[in-house]
Amino acid sequence: MFSKGQLIFALVFFIGFVIAIVVAFMKDKKGNGSYFKGSYKILLFSVFVFFALFAIVKVKHIFFP
Repeated sequence: MFSKGQLIFALVFFIGFVIAIVVAFMKDKKGNGSYFKGSYKILLFSVFVFFALFAIVKVKHIFFP
């Protein structure tokens, strides 16, 4: 499916990408607290809405096949 060179490139790219993301996060971590206070509430609300819509679709398929 993939050659050995492609798999090596993908692995090196993934490791480099993760390192870059971690470094960028560590740089921004100090200032993010003041800019994004309460952002966890938005995340929790989004997850709740996703699961609520998922439940509605599942219930609809159970009662109205």
